[in-house]
Amino acid sequence: MPSYFHQLHQQKEPLLLINIWDPASAVLAQQQGAKAIGTSSAALAWSLGYKDGEHLPVVELLAAVKRIQRVNKLPLSVDIETGYSKDPEQVAKLVVQLVASGVAGINLEDGNESPELLCAKIRSCREALAGKELFINARTDIYLARLAEGQTAVELCMQRAALYQAAGADGLFIPCLTEPLAIQQLCQSIQIPINLMWLADLPDKTELAALGVKRLSYGPALFLHCYQSLQNEMALLSGSVVAPAEPLSGARLEHCYENSAAE
Repeated sequence: MPSYFHQLHQQKEPLLLINIWDPASAVLAQQQGAKAIGTSSAALAWSLGYKDGEHLPVVELLAAVKRIQRVNKLPLSVDIETGYSKDPEQVAKLVVQLVASGVAGINLEDGNESPELLCAKIRSCREALAGKELFINARTDIYLARLAEGQTAVELCMQRAALYQAAGADGLFIPCLTEPLAIQQLCQSIQIPINLMWLADLPDKTELAALGVKRLSYGPALFLHCYQSLQNEMALLSGSVVAPAEPLSGARLEHCYENSAAE
């Protein structure tokens, strides 16, 4: 029988996966009625003083997950980017450790690597798990990295979806896909649940449900919103009359961490 987390991807309405980064945000999501939570790799890294992009050491990742799980009662999905290694066996070892901590799912992306390498990583994870439940959400960066446009991008997504599903993926995550006709075409053609990332120009939840989307996540948006509010309050408390030149962004945080590392 599919796990509860798997079942959440088979509902009429998309699963709203709230992205968290520490125990406090996990508890708040729980209190607000979230059905499941997931880490944002960027938000988790920034909260611990590291740039995004696997700069967060694996030991820090595992420790952060352990702290979250100490207070968490919801299914937790962990974004492990490309798995912190090009070696499928090393990726599988990390995934086995995460499952041992009670994680219900992972995001594993192709990024700049070949689809064949991600397939090898997924297969290695399935072999190492030996039948243990884990929702593997394969992320493809065709739209995020602008590898193609129009119908070519749609067809590339279909090709990768078929490869990743055959390797053992349970879902396909396509960040930066927002065009309704492309979303509908992909949802109708791909057999595994499709996950999109919330962006301002994405259709609303009702339309996404009608198009066939099964999961919606927020990436680092909630983290940035929270820390924007914190920044504003700090400015008020300090009596600052200089407003920030621009809204808080991941690029600004990345720049700050680059400077800190250089010092």
